[in-house]
Amino acid sequence: MGELSRIGVAIDTDLLEKFDQLIEQRGYTNRSEAFRDLIRDELVEKNWESPESPVVGTVTLVYDHHVRMLSERLTDIQHDFHHSILSTLHVHLDHDHCLEVLVVRGKSGEVRKVADVLISTKGVKHGRLTITTSGVELK
Repeated sequence: MGELSRIGVAIDTDLLEKFDQLIEQRGYTNRSEAFRDLIRDELVEKNWESPESPVVGTVTLVYDHHVRMLSERLTDIQHDFHHSILSTLHVHLDHDHCLEVLVVRGKSGEVRKVADVLISTKGVKHGRLTITTSGVELK
């Protein structure tokens, strides 16, 4: 960690009480680390807004594997984007439904494209892209 700077922040008392409850629920031992995490989160999000920014993340899909040819379509898409997909995890949730988690890496624009194509595939019930960075640029 670099040199620390102390700052003062004025916050409405009710808002601060709610924040304190939130950080206690999440296991923070102090406000400073919670504030640093909020700032890092915003910086990460700002960083991956650029289509050229290097990112890592996950694409999570839930689908009914009985939908005709869906598994094959999802596999074909993954092969089309093999350079962005590092790994996949396939879980059988019940007799009908599967969960698939793909670990992705690449330029933000390409990773978003992979996620959009997978999530919008007919038969996918729910999907979500979660993006982060390696953290190298954040201290």
